[in-house]
Amino acid sequence: MATFLYKVGRLAFRRRHYVALLWIALLTLAGVGAANAPAAGSTSFSIPGTEAQKAFDLLDQRFPGSSSDGGTARVVFKAPSGEKMTDAGNKATVEKTVKELADGSEVVSVTDPFTTNAVSKDGTVAYTSVKYDVAGMELKDASKDALEDAASEARATGLTVDVGGDALQAAAEMGVGEIIGIALAAVVLVITLGSLVSAGLPLLTALIGVGIGVSTITALAKTLDLGSTTSTLAMMIGLAVGIDYALFIVSRYRAELAEGREREDAAGRAVGTAGSAVVFAGLTVVIALAGLAVVNVPMLTKMGVAAAGTVVVAVFIALTMIPALLGYAGRRIKPTGEKAKWLGGGSAKEAAKAARPNMGTRWASFVVRRPAAVLILSVLGLGAIALPASQLQLGLPDDSSQPTSTTQRRAYDLLAEGFGPGFNGPLMIVVDAKNSDAPKAAVTTVTDKIKTLDDVVTVSPAMFNKAGDTATITVVPDSKPSSVTTEDLVHSIRDEGAGIKADTDAQVLVTGTTAMNIDFSQKLNDALIPYLALVVGLAFLLLIVVFRSILVPLKAALGFLLSVLASLGAVVAVFQWGWLSGLIGVEETGPIMSMMPIFLVGVVFGLAMDYEVFLVTRMREAYVHGEKPSQAVVTGFRHGARVVTAAAVIMMAVFAGFITSSESMVKMIGFGLAVAVFFDAFVVRMAIVPAVLALLGKRAWWLPEWLNRILPNVDVEGEGLRELDSKNSDPDEDRELVRA
Repeated sequence: MATFLYKVGRLAFRRRHYVALLWIALLTLAGVGAANAPAAGSTSFSIPGTEAQKAFDLLDQRFPGSSSDGGTARVVFKAPSGEKMTDAGNKATVEKTVKELADGSEVVSVTDPFTTNAVSKDGTVAYTSVKYDVAGMELKDASKDALEDAASEARATGLTVDVGGDALQAAAEMGVGEIIGIALAAVVLVITLGSLVSAGLPLLTALIGVGIGVSTITALAKTLDLGSTTSTLAMMIGLAVGIDYALFIVSRYRAELAEGREREDAAGRAVGTAGSAVVFAGLTVVIALAGLAVVNVPMLTKMGVAAAGTVVVAVFIALTMIPALLGYAGRRIKPTGEKAKWLGGGSAKEAAKAARPNMGTRWASFVVRRPAAVLILSVLGLGAIALPASQLQLGLPDDSSQPTSTTQRRAYDLLAEGFGPGFNGPLMIVVDAKNSDAPKAAVTTVTDKIKTLDDVVTVSPAMFNKAGDTATITVVPDSKPSSVTTEDLVHSIRDEGAGIKADTDAQVLVTGTTAMNIDFSQKLNDALIPYLALVVGLAFLLLIVVFRSILVPLKAALGFLLSVLASLGAVVAVFQWGWLSGLIGVEETGPIMSMMPIFLVGVVFGLAMDYEVFLVTRMREAYVHGEKPSQAVVTGFRHGARVVTAAAVIMMAVFAGFITSSESMVKMIGFGLAVAVFFDAFVVRMAIVPAVLALLGKRAWWLPEWLNRILPNVDVEGEGLRELDSKNSDPDEDRELVRA
């Protein structure tokens, strides 16, 4: 592989005009596709195999036309202190608002709160439901403006008016936090690489890669039913790995220049060595993201595959466009040890500094001298941080997790105040009595049983379909949708349903948004172990091929588990318990998002293996070339610690930028990934890895002879490059590579 990539790097360096034009053309094509693509609507949400999904599917069959993908809005009114909504003036305002809302061109129906029993018992709160014929994300600006104007006019009369639902939902956009994250990454690159030109290359290629990936997702969003969070995740991962992969190749290029190689040969060797590590690191990320398909949730699968595609683009750009841009940069890229004068460069200073051991060398030497102490302290520290993860509670966000400054959150609070906390998360009971001898009697039995359960406030009369063999019952819990009590109620209804089916042959199914969220959380929880086994197993095999060792990949996997548990503990402490939540703008604590653990596992595993591959391949390279195991650890840190540190800081900056997002899911994922990168890079890879390798010695690189014979030799260390002429290239080989 190293030899092949060496030729790719030299070819891209020499034919840089064609390479640059190719990537610019792809970016333009993706941009044009995104600009002309139809707007994406709300992502359809399905969870195959769950009871809630079975109930939804049954409703589509037995109540044709009852379900709609159109957007909804719930306009909530509250009377001034001392007044009621039924007072003449307030009632007239609401009726006028309902009439104005009904005039919208995309409006299907608007309910009158005074005829649909949508007024609270104390008469202070009322609401009207608005249904649209298109999804909330597809509503025209005129419809959204009309909704906001109607609420504003009613608010001007003295009423408190807020709007819930998805009608005012907006697609996530890059905010100030993400821009600051990129700016911090640029600063780290300048400090690490010593010049603006060197720092600009990783940023430029990462932005091009993300541009191609996100534009492609946008262009296909309508066709493939992709949501706004899909492009956000792809942007988050694409920026991080795109910058890091380019950083490693540029850094290795500068090191090759420092050894006196010509620029074209240095570019080829940088791609052949660091590029090999990029390929395998990228493969681990792709495996982790594409492996989300095992959960069997279509939305999650699409998000993982889309992000994996962006990572693939980042790998190809790093291998081809970086050497091409290095060719354009010429002598403006300085060898390692040389810096621009404005950064304090100077031959005397540089020579003196190069003669001293760098920070990575000093730290590795310290760890090698005291491996047991470093290992014990690191494991105990991560273990302590991981303790809150034992109290992890999963759920999905609703309007209660929105900032209090949003109208959706205020509408949610008004409904909870007027109708009780469970009103925002009603349960829909579907009774399939098709096989029952007495369908109506069976439904009556279900209704009576539910009324006797704890935490039930109201049970609506059953509504039958035209055939009279299926009914729906709405149950309002006494607790909020995300509470453990409401989850217990769902399980209680299902337990009662099992007995009813045995007595009446009628099947009882619980569905609705709240039940769907509960089933989704359970499905993800059940899939976590199989997902871990698949992803870690495949990556373990891949790392055996890379490192030709059993213990090194095993140590890498165990260290990753420590990182994940510690980061989950930090997420629970902040988002569930509320520790230091004010620092990152968490206004409402509650259950951790159901997708968070499995996303964290997928993404962090890929990134953790990045650091493992980049750092440990340098150690193995030194060991293969004859150094003792402990000295190889120090050598690996001397060459790789600075760059891995910079890569980790860059990833932390990029991920931390998403903490400012208004979407709770994006905020939580950004925080979780940022702290996970910190734990994995600076505790696991920088402390535990060298400590374990120092303790194992030569045993770290042991591989059974029979396995050594059957494994392919991928030559990540670049041993085959020693046989190549650093001064000349074979034109016939270049032409053969072009044809391939």
